Amino acid sequence: MDGKSVANLLSPECLPGGFTYPREFVRVVELGLTDLEPWLVLEGEGLMERYAGLRKRYPGRNVIPFARRIDNDDIACWDLDRDARVVIVHDFASPGWERQGEFESFYDWLRRAVEDLIEYDT
Repeated sequence: MDGKSVANLLSPECLPGGFTYPREFVRVVELGLTDLEPWLVLEGEGLMERYAGLRKRYPGRNVIPFARRIDNDDIACWDLDRDARVVIVHDFASPGWERQGEFESFYDWLRRAVEDLIEYDT
């Protein structure tokens, strides 16, 4: 991954021990596929703020956000307590009500994000 792309994601120092970004995700970011309206890949300050906010709002969750929907408060995250599966967290919901969905892998989430892109445009 080039320096520009790495700088926009969480640094290894910020990530929980043992977690690294999945290669599939890194590839998508390197290709510049970060705007899949209504989903946007989180980068830079927005990523840091969302990561800190999720940790504060849901201290019982061990999640790393990577994308957000622009039309609601859904956040796609890796859930480290669920083998780094992708979960959808409805941010700002009451604790216990935040979980909106789950995907086996990043590519499964990406397929749904592309479907959301098609549906969002119509």
